[in-house]
Amino acid sequence: MTSGVPHYTPAMRISRAIQFAFCGVVLSFVLAWPASHAAAAGLPCDRACLRTTLDAYLNAVSKHDPAAAPLMIGFRQTENAKVVRPGNGLWKSMTGLGPMQRRYLDSVTGQAAYFGIIKEGDAQAVVTVRIKVDDRKISEAEWIVARAGEFGPNGPNGNVFNAESLAANPPPERTVPKAQRISRESLIAITNSYFDGLTTHDGNIIEHEPGCRRVENGTVMTGRAGRNGGPPGGDCAAGLENFNASIVAARRYPIVDEEAQAVLALAVFLRKPGSPTRRNMFSEWFFIDNAKIRLVYAAMFYPPPDQPVPNWPPYDGNFPLPAELAPPPAK
Repeated sequence: MTSGVPHYTPAMRISRAIQFAFCGVVLSFVLAWPASHAAAAGLPCDRACLRTTLDAYLNAVSKHDPAAAPLMIGFRQTENAKVVRPGNGLWKSMTGLGPMQRRYLDSVTGQAAYFGIIKEGDAQAVVTVRIKVDDRKISEAEWIVARAGEFGPNGPNGNVFNAESLAANPPPERTVPKAQRISRESLIAITNSYFDGLTTHDGNIIEHEPGCRRVENGTVMTGRAGRNGGPPGGDCAAGLENFNASIVAARRYPIVDEEAQAVLALAVFLRKPGSPTRRNMFSEWFFIDNAKIRLVYAAMFYPPPDQPVPNWPPYDGNFPLPAELAPPPAK
């Protein structure tokens, strides 16, 4: 007679017990797996983690000790677009941080950066360095270093440089209230408008506040007194008609600090055809208020014609290829 209740033989009961036990083991493994896997793979690096990692890296470079930094296997570092092995370059010359220090963080891209002054013995340099953090290890470090007396627009010893002025006129160190922030996409678009304005030689394209200020290697470049009694210089969007650049190439925006409403841009100024002036590769920090550029702080250098810049993906090549290296045009 069928009662609707399943009938289990002793063998079936043993089989069911084994099945339940196996399922319990599998369930325990599944529940435990995410935590163990996360511990092995590394947790995402939030703002606090990025700052701690950046400081550990800067301290390690100052101490000339790569082992003191959490470097990933395969770590890559460039200094002014040249690849440098750990223990060389700034790992030897940098002796500490200078009187002006700023740190900016982007947990979305997993990158952090320092902008300010570093010490190299008795000398000072104005730098931007960005690091990329993967699995809480540093996979990349990119330095833009400006030093006194380097090659500039007018040749050797021709760059502008003033570390003391940068210390006296530092960029903001701030947390903008959430209600006053705009999206990271808008921050990048506003920053990009600056380079579009330079390329088209039209300051009206630039989304900027009237009187916006630009500081290059510590030197204030805007609003300066006019020469021979002439009118003072304009703001960051003025005087572009004769600006010696045909295009701003290899634009990258690796760090958007939404709390500070600051954007790091990296790019290369390509000169007008026939100009003897070298290209320059630069980092520029944009500080945006009310959806307008208010401040721009740059660190830059002028590479020789045969040096590949920026030497980071997706722009690994040279901009442009110098004539002596370029193949002849096809006939």
